[in-house]
Parts: sequence; structure tokens; C-alpha cells
Amino acid sequence: MSRIWIYLFSALCALDLSGVYQVKGMEVFTSSELEAVNGTNVRLKCTFKSTQPLSEERITVSWSFLPLGKTTTESFFHYQEKVYPPANGLFKDHAVWSGDVMKGDGSITLQDVQFNFNGTYTCQVRNPPDVQGFAGEISLRVVQKVSFSEIGILAIAVGGSIGIILLILIIYIIVRVFRRQDNDMGVEMEDHRSKDQVL
Repeated sequence: MSRIWIYLFSALCALDLSGVYQVKGMEVFTSSELEAVNGTNVRLKCTFKSTQPLSEERITVSWSFLPLGKTTTESFFHYQEKVYPPANGLFKDHAVWSGDVMKGDGSITLQDVQFNFNGTYTCQVRNPPDVQGFAGEISLRVVQKVSFSEIGILAIAVGGSIGIILLILIIYIIVRVFRRQDNDMGVEMEDHRSKDQVL
């Protein structure tokens, strides 16, 4: 039994010294959810850490997209020494590189986002011999642009309500102040009449 442990320990040491055992996973960080107004630009932030030195020749960044309600993923953006933006399809002229791999950043920016951009985006980073640990996933939700007229109506309604309440409050305070002054004047006049009658 002890011989088996000796052989097993020797095999593990050999693997460790040869570098096979030291391969570790990349750490990829993304926000889990993101919301954007249609027609605007949104940055899909993807940062990473590697146990190996960063090298533009070795690092690859791949982005893929799973549309909302679908089951098939579409790879649409790739970086390896240079940017390979989508040449056709949904993200053509929309996806641009905004990262810096030497600073651990594999982010992209989606320009002029549309409702069909709703879905899950996956960022995969490799820096051999580090292998991918967990891919970073971002769930993007594109929302309706609020028109100025809707905002204006809401602002007028809220502002008008506040203005009316303040006006009523000011009138109430003024009426109370004048009533007090009238009451004080009435008491003073009665005091003078009583003094006059006593004399």
C-alpha cells in the first residue's frame, strides 16, 4: 500500500515540475445585468486576470450573443493581436472594440442599440497556458426611449401639484398671522376701554 502512495507522489511531483499541473483558469469579470435605452451606446465591460504574463500575441477575446428566447449562440466579435469586428449580421457597424488587453480589459461597445439586441452576451478570454475558467455573461435589456413630451407632461404635473400645495400653505400661514394680530389688537382695545371706565 505504501508503495502505491510513493509512486503516486512521484507522478504528481513529475507533473508539477513539468508545468502540466500548474495550469490555472482565467478569471473573467462582467456585470450580470445591464440596461440601455434604444438608440444609445452601451459598453459591455469585460475585465480579466491571468496568472501568466499578458501578451498581445497570446491573448484572445471572443464575444458571443444568445438572443432573448432563442437557444443558439452566435459568435460575433473576436480579438487576437488585432480587432475582428463583425463583417455582416446583426452587429455589423454596431460592435466596436473599447478594451485594452494589456490592462486586462476585453470590453466592447455596442453603438445605436436596438430592441433585437436584447439577450445574453458572453465574453471569453484565453491567455495560454491559462485556460478559460468561467466565461463572463451580461444580460442586456434594451428599453424604450422616453420622448420629451412625456417627460414634460410628468414634470408639469408634479411641479404643478407641488406649487398648488405650497400656495395653499402660504395662504393658510398668512391668514393665521392676520387673525392673531386682529385678536391681539382686540384684546388691547378692551384693556384700554376697561382702564378708561375705571378712571
